[in-house]
Amino acid sequence: MQQQDYLITLEGITKEFPGVRALSNVQFNLKSGEVHAVLGENGAGKSTLMKIIGGIYKPDEGTYKLGHQEIQNLTPKKAEAQGIAIIHQELNLCEHLSVAENIFLGREETHWGVLAKHDMNRQAEKILSQLKIDINPKTLISQLPVSKQQMVEIAKALAINARIMIMDEPTSALTEKEIEELFRIIKNLRSQGCGIVYISHRLEELDFIADRVSIYRDGEYIITKNYQDTHLDEIISYMVGREITEKFPRIPAKVGQPILEVKNFTAGMVKDVNFTINSGEIVGIAGLMGAGRTELVRALFGVDPIDCGQVVLDGEEIKIHSPQNAISAGIVLGPEDRKAQGLCTKLSIRENIALANLDQVCGPLGVVHKQTERKLVDDAVKRLGVKTPTIEQSAQNLSGGNQQKVVVAKWLARKARVVIFDEPTRGIDVAAKVGIYSIMNELKEQGIGVLFVSSEMPEVMGMSDRILVMCNGRMTGELDGQTATADEILSLATRYQAQ
Repeated sequence: MQQQDYLITLEGITKEFPGVRALSNVQFNLKSGEVHAVLGENGAGKSTLMKIIGGIYKPDEGTYKLGHQEIQNLTPKKAEAQGIAIIHQELNLCEHLSVAENIFLGREETHWGVLAKHDMNRQAEKILSQLKIDINPKTLISQLPVSKQQMVEIAKALAINARIMIMDEPTSALTEKEIEELFRIIKNLRSQGCGIVYISHRLEELDFIADRVSIYRDGEYIITKNYQDTHLDEIISYMVGREITEKFPRIPAKVGQPILEVKNFTAGMVKDVNFTINSGEIVGIAGLMGAGRTELVRALFGVDPIDCGQVVLDGEEIKIHSPQNAISAGIVLGPEDRKAQGLCTKLSIRENIALANLDQVCGPLGVVHKQTERKLVDDAVKRLGVKTPTIEQSAQNLSGGNQQKVVVAKWLARKARVVIFDEPTRGIDVAAKVGIYSIMNELKEQGIGVLFVSSEMPEVMGMSDRILVMCNGRMTGELDGQTATADEILSLATRYQAQ
């Protein structure tokens, strides 16, 4: 294929940030009417490369061509005018505006200087109907669940008739049905000649849509292959530079005494939930989106109010009215939305980890003991393998996977009795996932109770000693993690759907 047949061509691209070379002499190209998957571990440079394509970053070296025309001084606005749309991993919506206003943000239609809301609502409704998503275009973004907000992001891209569409983890907050609809849309766009760059850590998704894959590691280009000419183990090996022999490193449970007992627990949509977590075991919570899993763990952590019920920790009933109550008692949570709820993105790695552990790094007068702080933070960063040139790096400059590691790291420094993870591996790569699983196993071996929520069924079955299943805010069953099947979990996860 001649170069002019490519929609975009990047060659010799290098990009440096203070103390970090994010990309080093990398290449990439995209054909019309193909889905080109971009793969690599967190920190491999994928997001940086996509931001160069979208005009957010300017490369330090290398050439960037749209068709056969070399592009310089590209901006996001110019990229959009060229038909380049980016669906970011982290939602990029204005919550105080309506769905239609978000879709046409920066391209608002006016009549005689007055905002033409009726026309925008009508066009937004047409775009949403293509997605087969029932959303009122007048609805405020803040009133939508995360899954629907993700579909609005996709609608924004469709609204500019993009011929180059970059999708960064687009399925991370979608249900199985919504993922099927997304894949249908992707195939339709591909048939119309749209070139799609697809980034995902859910490698099994590639079977349904990918034509080619390009793999990057530590800011360097590794290889491009036709997807049908490779296989999953080979892709993972290219990504991490070694073979990963076990995706779910389960270790035998040494179940001890009950640590956490939840009795007749009701909080908002969560109704009359009962379960126990024992010392030295990992308990997974499965269920479909909207089942109440996140609502349950938020209430246990004191984020949302508890209506009634008992929480017993090590044999003593505790009262949880706030996260501070939970933390003081020994219950900690790594939240689902790490960026909005788990991190202070304007602060450094050091400050984020130390902030959750001030009682350990401060002296009697409340003054931070720098040496103690440094050791605590250094140990946590090393233990989690956070990729950073310095612990003074701002959290907002980290990749999604490394942000997740910092969220986990700040709690590992505490002497918690129960560690709760809500979607701990969402948006992180295969090797980083194994790292998180190893941390869960380490906590388990220390006799700490681990409770985790996951939308990935293989993960729940692969790592749980016991599986609790929820539907419509209720606990519908408990299964043995080593013998449970996907059909059994799904049956329990849909038990109350008809009610």
